[in-house]
Amino acid sequence: MSSLEEKDIERLLEKFDASSLQEFEMTQGDLHLAFSKRAQAATVVQESVPVVSDAAPAPAAPASTSTSTSAQPAAVPAPQPDAGTPVPAPLVGVAYFAAAPDKPPFKQIGDHVDKGETIFVIEAMKMINEVPSPVSGTLVKRLIDDGTMVEYDEPVVTIKEDAAE
Repeated sequence: MSSLEEKDIERLLEKFDASSLQEFEMTQGDLHLAFSKRAQAATVVQESVPVVSDAAPAPAAPASTSTSTSAQPAAVPAPQPDAGTPVPAPLVGVAYFAAAPDKPPFKQIGDHVDKGETIFVIEAMKMINEVPSPVSGTLVKRLIDDGTMVEYDEPVVTIKEDAAE
């Protein structure tokens, strides 16, 4: 039983296909399985394109030309993290802003949160993991939609910290 047989892997794949999970990883000894329903691997490539330093010279030209306006939206996401403290996902899973679909969200945009207070949960392997606020402040932005698959360390919300006393 130390290694999986082909029928076991097929059974896992069938259960994964029938589930609401978007990704599944498993390691058993030397065997590592990874299933994914995500078809958009190009998203990662798109995220790395704005990071390229070539994007920085482009906004310098728009001062004299109005045709480079499309380069400005790529520069807009950079100031957003400065507007507060981003709260990253501590693990891979599906993020939810409420304890259940019929329950109110833990916090709405504009609500005050205390350090340690639950602001969202992540479901991973049918386990619900509460994510506490690392700071006290005001919830200013949700960076993802409810029920979105998140990666480890992906920013989920932004909190504007309270002024130091």
